[in-house]
Amino acid sequence: MSYNQYNSPQQNYQQPPPGYQQQQQQHGYVNEGQAPPPPGGNPSQQLWGWFKAVDTDNSGQLTVDELQRALINGDWSPFNIETVRLMVAMFDKELLTDQTGTINFQEFSGLWKYIEDWKRCFQQFDADASGSIDRNEMGNALRTFGYNLSDKFINLLINKFDKYGHWAAGKGDVTFDNFVQACVTVKTLTDSFRQYDTDGDGWIQIKYEDFLELVVRQRA
Repeated sequence: MSYNQYNSPQQNYQQPPPGYQQQQQQHGYVNEGQAPPPPGGNPSQQLWGWFKAVDTDNSGQLTVDELQRALINGDWSPFNIETVRLMVAMFDKELLTDQTGTINFQEFSGLWKYIEDWKRCFQQFDADASGSIDRNEMGNALRTFGYNLSDKFINLLINKFDKYGHWAAGKGDVTFDNFVQACVTVKTLTDSFRQYDTDGDGWIQIKYEDFLELVVRQRA
């Protein structure tokens, strides 16, 4: 099994996308139960208001469904539920390692910063300001991230993540939410491949069961 040579930076997509610096934020909120509101005048006050508006059951935790209702794309379509699940899982594990499937306000703050960083990244590569990423723009983005992938693969990726349909039935581009999911998918699969590509030549030999394990772990 092989793939095109990669030169991807060793980054974690729980950090901002390439080219963007994320400042560490310190929060004084309680890590369990319902977090108190931020102090008056804190820039997070507006974010706290959004959090409370979406937390419809007043549990102090946002579920995937609640978070999805707070997120929209530039064309006013709702976020792909799979993208929302991906982000909740990332930040639920990253901040508290409680893996509850929900996020509290502190986790929500980190996730919101992550989304804002990706938004700026998306706008940079959306060269025609259409609000979506087409094949050429996706190829440019992935090359900038360090992935040297063929046009054939770029077409496959676009058709996989085109929410309006596949191949001729689709629009031939991806919205913001699916752009994030596509890039994270490429990154995590590349990281898994690297575990077997010990000499870094872009070729591996892999047993059938090891291949199945690699795929199943990506879907966990």
